[in-house]
Amino acid sequence: MKNKKEIEVIGDNHFSSNIKTPLRADAFDKTDEEKIEKIKHHFKMIMEEMGLDLNDDSLSGTPYRVAKMYVKELFYGLNPVNKPKLSTFENKYGYKKILIEQNINIDSSREHHFLPIIGHAHIGYYPTKKVIGLSKINRLVDYYSHRPQVQERLAIQILNDLQNILDTKDVIVVINAKHLCVSSRGIKDKNSFTTTIEYGGCFEKKVNRNEFLNLITKEI
Repeated sequence: MKNKKEIEVIGDNHFSSNIKTPLRADAFDKTDEEKIEKIKHHFKMIMEEMGLDLNDDSLSGTPYRVAKMYVKELFYGLNPVNKPKLSTFENKYGYKKILIEQNINIDSSREHHFLPIIGHAHIGYYPTKKVIGLSKINRLVDYYSHRPQVQERLAIQILNDLQNILDTKDVIVVINAKHLCVSSRGIKDKNSFTTTIEYGGCFEKKVNRNEFLNLITKEI
């Protein structure tokens, strides 16, 4: 059995061999309402252990508010029933140049400390037979962001889904984000941010990759 120090080191190094979010087989056996009641109970215990007085008017409703926020807001992306319907359209214009959707808000939570990851995603693809509504890309990013995450996995999950939906490997995803587990604890570096990049298909070629990166850099 790992000791506390080993557990902390493994968490900070955030090794993961799975691009899927780690979920138990019974993850969705309970309803949202049942989960909220359970989390409410346990968060109340956390607050009490910290010495807070839950009889205070300001704190009395906090366990429920936190529980509802976890299930319905911060981590709604855990449940596949909440995945947005991503309709595609025939590429009737025969548009074959790069198409970019950038500065998409990232509002996620790092799974090692449950502290925010805040930043932007920039996504490009070369259409073949299909194109996707621009807002659908934003919705997909929002969905995968709203679960406990690591930034590398987030980029891969978005990439893989778009490649499948668009029926092309010619997709690229760049994420720039600040991690509050870096700025608010540990080293407490307020200025640094993290960039991840995932791509496939024609973006394996430097010329295509640079075209995308040059275009988004002009606006960042």
